[in-house]
Amino acid sequence: MRLAHDRVWVRVPASSANLGPGYDSFGLALAMYDEVEVAATADPDVQVQVHGEGAGAVPTDAAHLVAHTILQTLETLGASRTGLRLRCTNTIPHGRGLGSSASAVVAGILAVRGMLAEPQLLDDSVVMELATGYEGHPDNVAPTVFGGLTLAWLPGPHAVRLELHRDVVPVVAVPPTRLDTATARQVLPPQVPHAAAAAQAARAALLVEALGRRPDLLFEATTDLLHQEQRRSVMPDSMALVDALRRRGVPAVVSGAGPTVLAFGTRRVLDAEAVMHDVFGGVLGGWAITELAPDTTGGVVERL
Repeated sequence: MRLAHDRVWVRVPASSANLGPGYDSFGLALAMYDEVEVAATADPDVQVQVHGEGAGAVPTDAAHLVAHTILQTLETLGASRTGLRLRCTNTIPHGRGLGSSASAVVAGILAVRGMLAEPQLLDDSVVMELATGYEGHPDNVAPTVFGGLTLAWLPGPHAVRLELHRDVVPVVAVPPTRLDTATARQVLPPQVPHAAAAAQAARAALLVEALGRRPDLLFEATTDLLHQEQRRSVMPDSMALVDALRRRGVPAVVSGAGPTVLAFGTRRVLDAEAVMHDVFGGVLGGWAITELAPDTTGGVVERL
C-alpha cells in the first residue's frame, strides 16, 4: 500500500441521528462543516492545530480523533506510518448530538483515501465499514459519508439514501451544555415493552413517508417511545423544549443522543425557527437556534 500524495483537504458535514423513532438507524446530513488540511511528513511527530469548536480542549497530538483515525486506517491498510500536520477548522459543536465524532472519524478515513495511490481501495462502502467499526454504530456515519437522509443497519454495515422532500426545513437548537453519548446510553433500559417496540416500528416506517413525500405527517411520524423520555433525567432542558414545541404542533425531537433539539419546519406551512424563538420568549440563555439546509454531498476530499 503506497501513499502518492502528501497534502489533502477534507470537508465533512454535521449529522442528526435517530430523528425520533429511527433509533440507531436514521440519519440526516446537515450543512454545517468541519474542514481539515492534512500533510504527511517525514518527521514522525503528529501536530494538530484546531480552530473553532474544540480549540483548547481537544488533543493536539496523535490522540486527536482525526489524526488517530488516519494512523489507525493506515495501519489497517498495511501502509507505512507517517508523520502528520493537521489544521482543523471546526464548526460542528462537540458533545451536542450533531455527529462530531463521526465527522472526525470519516474525515480521517477520507484523508487517507486522498493520499493513497489507489484511492478506490477506500470506496464509500469501505469508508462506511471502517468508520462504523471505529464509531460502534452507523447512524451518524452513513449521512456523513453519503450525504442526505440515510437509513443504516447492522450487521453489515449497510446504508441507503432515502428521499427527502424539498419542503422539509431542519432547524436545530444547540444548548451551551454538552452531553457524553455514553452517559446518554447508560440511562436506557435493557428491555422495552413489546407494545412500545411495535408502535415504534410503525412510526419509523411512517417517518420514511413523511420525510420523503408527506411532510404533513411529520408530527405523528416523529413520535418516539424508546429513548427520548428515558433520557429526560440527563437532558431536562432539551426535553422541556421538545415538549413545548410539540404542544405547538412542531415535529421536534432530540438530535442523536442530545442535548441539541431538532425540529422540522415545512416551507409555506410551519416556520419552526420562529416557533422556537417564541417558545424561548426572546431569552435564549446560551442556546443557538439555526436553520440548516440538508447537506447532499457527504464528506469530500481533494488533493492539494
